[in-house]
Amino acid sequence: MHDLRVTQSRITQPRVAVLLRMSKLTIAIDGPAGSGKSSVARRVAAMLGYLYLDSGAMYRALGLKALRQGIPLDDEARLVALANQTHIELRAPTAEHEAVGAKNCVFLDGADVTREIRTSEVAQAASRLATIAKVRQVLVAEQQRAGAGGGIVMEGRDIGTVVFPKAELKIFLDASPEVRAERRWKEHQEKGDRITLPEVFDEVIERDRRDRERKVSPLVRAADAVLVDNTAMGIEETARLIVMLAQEREKELAGAAGGKP
Repeated sequence: MHDLRVTQSRITQPRVAVLLRMSKLTIAIDGPAGSGKSSVARRVAAMLGYLYLDSGAMYRALGLKALRQGIPLDDEARLVALANQTHIELRAPTAEHEAVGAKNCVFLDGADVTREIRTSEVAQAASRLATIAKVRQVLVAEQQRAGAGGGIVMEGRDIGTVVFPKAELKIFLDASPEVRAERRWKEHQEKGDRITLPEVFDEVIERDRRDRERKVSPLVRAADAVLVDNTAMGIEETARLIVMLAQEREKELAGAAGGKP
């Protein structure tokens, strides 16, 4: 029995009445690094009164633990054992965490690591962990349990294809590599990281290659996912578009059910 849990009851979101809905959707948002998945997903959840879950934070937390313990990122047996012995909890962000852009407070074995998991080194470690099938099995099972029942927005790289293949609304969020790199670079600048835009661009390209070529759950657009290119759109505009799509989907499902809950 592994002890890696996402505590759904700890996460709260503002309730905004958008329309009278018959049922709540599961919304899966996938896309490459720098496409704005986290910010957009959180805004969509707030506008719909849904629960937001940051799947990538789980991989980052596990990656941080592996780095701290000096476990080589190619030692699959030790990393799988680590996943089975790890407790990860997501909570609503505090005002302090929101001020620095945190989407969830992340607790690793009871310790707040919200800031620590947002480094470039941890991001790269998380990407490596995501290629290990048995590690993903542990994390995916927890994500599915956390999101059971609908009324959630979850983002990542395989949410619509692996975690929630039956999600009522799937979005594939993308933007040009140049724009995605600039977004990531600005995030580094805000945190005081000393990294150049060309370095971030190379990092994004490498991350894209690894995500798309990995043997386990590669980054692909689900056949029934709506492609949203937000190269020329901001977070708010992108979120409003997805909310509109969610409203349309809710009406379709209500109509199919004859308007019955």
